[in-house]
Amino acid sequence: MSAQPVTLPAAAVGRLRPLAELPTASLTAVRGVLTDIDDTLTRDGAIEPAALAALQALDHAGVPVIAITGRPAGWSEPFALAWPVRAIVAENGGVMLRRDGTADGDGLQRLFTTDEPTRAEQFRRLAACAAAVLAEVPGATLADDSPGRLTDIAIDHSEFRQLDALQIAQVLEVMRRHGLTATVSSIHVNGWIGEHSKWTAASWAVPSVLGEAFDPGQWLFIGDSTNDQLLFERLPLTVGVANIARFVPQLKAWPAWLTQAERGAGFAEMAAALLAARG
Repeated sequence: MSAQPVTLPAAAVGRLRPLAELPTASLTAVRGVLTDIDDTLTRDGAIEPAALAALQALDHAGVPVIAITGRPAGWSEPFALAWPVRAIVAENGGVMLRRDGTADGDGLQRLFTTDEPTRAEQFRRLAACAAAVLAEVPGATLADDSPGRLTDIAIDHSEFRQLDALQIAQVLEVMRRHGLTATVSSIHVNGWIGEHSKWTAASWAVPSVLGEAFDPGQWLFIGDSTNDQLLFERLPLTVGVANIARFVPQLKAWPAWLTQAERGAGFAEMAAALLAARG
């Protein structure tokens, strides 16, 4: 059954163009794909079959895929090993995971933006900020995946518990008051110390994984929420899966194109268009 066209808020009409109208020539120049994970590849934390098949098809065609997520390193590790992606950059740019048969013994290499003493000091600051959020924002709870986090903290707003817009704003205020960079994904409010982001993650991962300079004009990015805005803003070829419609009121940077389908099916729609353009 084909996907039903998404109903966009009035603010998005005319700004998010259907992916089906993207000129083929724009796709033939694509070197690789950068992708968000939650609600772009997954639904309820599990990859959708259509998205996994699309990743396999891209890999078979020689199109490298690098995933960039706000999820923690611990949550991302099994997927970095199992999915046909070149790397997963977790915690909004704080940790890179790639298959590499290293001394860790599990075939996974873990790279960080800071050294271990710095991470230890930052972890203490993050714990203090998390305690302040829980004390000051009624209803706030740590994300269930928090034990796997190494460089950031996360507050659940939609995955298992619900926070309204005011509560989310309060969480952001507390994080920023504690000196954290803070952003909102489709499920969590994330906070971390440092200047890394999904943009720096892309700039870091492409040379590290492929051994070549990161040329934004050769990469397509696909995502679904407000914490994807830096890549929506800085890459010329960007796609939103249809469920980005829920974040339209908060978006300041927009994807150029919109899939008809949501989540993993939307990713698969993008991949099919890209592979068709490559012939």
